[in-house]
Amino acid sequence: MKDMMQYKNYYGSVHFDDEDLIFYGKIEFIRASVSYEATDAKGLKKAFKEAVDDYLDICHTKHTQPETPFKGSLNIRLGSELHRLIAIAAEQQHVSINKFIAKTLGKAINQD
Repeated sequence: MKDMMQYKNYYGSVHFDDEDLIFYGKIEFIRASVSYEATDAKGLKKAFKEAVDDYLDICHTKHTQPETPFKGSLNIRLGSELHRLIAIAAEQQHVSINKFIAKTLGKAINQD
């Protein structure tokens, strides 16, 4: 995955500030704001892992459930015409709209 790191099912962005000569990033796909930085790529990877571990430790200490990226539900705005066309196509295939969209998107991301 380009410009992303993964650790314990969390994803972290990778950016470089050319002016300050630092690498930086944040844990993506959660609402909490958790960032990290380092002067080199190896240090950034270490800082990302420490940030994830710190986030999980803080949640544990505060007795709160850590946010999990990708819970499996997604709210999208289609517009009424596309919504209508999807509903008709799903009905013709005898599947729910959710199953139709999941199947269609699954096919789309597996294409080269």
